[in-house]
Amino acid sequence: MTATPPMQSTTLPSARRRPDPGGVRVTVAVPTFRRPDDLRDLLPRLLEQVAEVAAGGRFTAQVLVVDNDPAGSGSAVAAAVPGVRYVVESRPGIAAVRNRALDEAAGSRLLAFIDDDERPCENWLGALLATWEDSGAAAVSGRILAEYPGPVDPWILAGRFFVRRRMPTGTEIDVAATGNLLLDLDQVRAAGTRFESALGLAGGEDTLFSRSLAHAGARMVWCDESAAVDRVPAERTTRRWVLIRAWSHGNATVLTELRLTAGTAARLRVRARGVLRGLLRLGGGSARWALGRVSGSARHQARGARAVFRGLGMVGGALGVVYEEYARDGRRWRLGRVAPR
Repeated sequence: MTATPPMQSTTLPSARRRPDPGGVRVTVAVPTFRRPDDLRDLLPRLLEQVAEVAAGGRFTAQVLVVDNDPAGSGSAVAAAVPGVRYVVESRPGIAAVRNRALDEAAGSRLLAFIDDDERPCENWLGALLATWEDSGAAAVSGRILAEYPGPVDPWILAGRFFVRRRMPTGTEIDVAATGNLLLDLDQVRAAGTRFESALGLAGGEDTLFSRSLAHAGARMVWCDESAAVDRVPAERTTRRWVLIRAWSHGNATVLTELRLTAGTAARLRVRARGVLRGLLRLGGGSARWALGRVSGSARHQARGARAVFRGLGMVGGALGVVYEEYARDGRRWRLGRVAPR
């Protein structure tokens, strides 16, 4: 398939032009995989948020759990919470789960994603919906706040690796993560955008999805009032995990560019740029790490090391090395051809 050609945003339906009679239907989707305890804590919180937005009469909402465990490990938890709809998506990978949520929300105008290990802050959903009403955007992205299970390596804190971006509400963005994201499904369907299953185990499917949506002419905006707390598990607060994640992000950056690019010559240019940019990051990161060693700055050491691994990931992606962060067979690294969309 060829890359999706750019379109003008005026070709897509807007929130203002397509009001839904009797209230706008909203589906709140929770992708999950073998985290029943997290799910047990999250679902009542989501039902409170759904009840709050429904009380105003402008919205009707439901909670949907999409379980990627073929054994249905989350079924008993979901069944114990009245008002929650539960489905199993047996195809492995987060992209398959998110696409299943898109399909299950066929009768809804809006779809909000929140991860099973996150917790919504007060007015999380209401703030997303208010920004959507004000902006008419195809996607509204909110903040993620990190919460640690205990003491954290000072190196991790110095690098600020779990501190996410924030900006004024209404700021236009061109890429968004899906941990706290509201989608206008009318506009998503008009753009023909779905999550790429080929990246379902490698990560970066949310980057490709949002960038594809932007390429189709859809607007995406920020909502700073909407926040969800990411409960960072202890196994992720290690230097090894942070550096491998940096490699994975660098890898996904180049793979996303390749999938958005059509034509052999153009894709070769993307690969060449990926190698060059990766080497520049590697060199710059090495210099910053060395500066940190000399000056005793933990921040420079940490950020420099991450830049090195991100650069290596970009070079790897340009040369055809794919890192499957969520692989379930233990095989994380592979050589593969990334076909264009």
